[in-house]
Amino acid sequence: MHLAYPFHVTPQGLAATATTKEHIKQLIEQLLFTMPGERVNLPDFGTGIAQLIFSGGSDEMVAATQFLIQGALQQWLGTLIQVQSVGVTMQDATLNVTIQYIIKVTQETAIATFQNTL
Repeated sequence: MHLAYPFHVTPQGLAATATTKEHIKQLIEQLLFTMPGERVNLPDFGTGIAQLIFSGGSDEMVAATQFLIQGALQQWLGTLIQVQSVGVTMQDATLNVTIQYIIKVTQETAIATFQNTL
């Protein structure tokens, strides 16, 4: 059993829970949108990709973002998932990230898509 992110209470007054697949997607979301230094006890946790919205959508920036995300996923979630691919696109002020991965416990393939808008 995993607590749902963001934390909320069910209509029955209980803490909401998430399946393993949902929990892992929620962990990826937390990693992607946390700025390094934001967590007191884990100052290196996060990617800081929110800042990349301001850097334009050049091919170099997209490639650097893909490597940044891939490295963070391996460092922080490598015991839970095996990353197969990371796709990053920029459209105006919107950053789109698509991650294909295998959940190690179930050997299930999953795809998570996230969007961050300025």
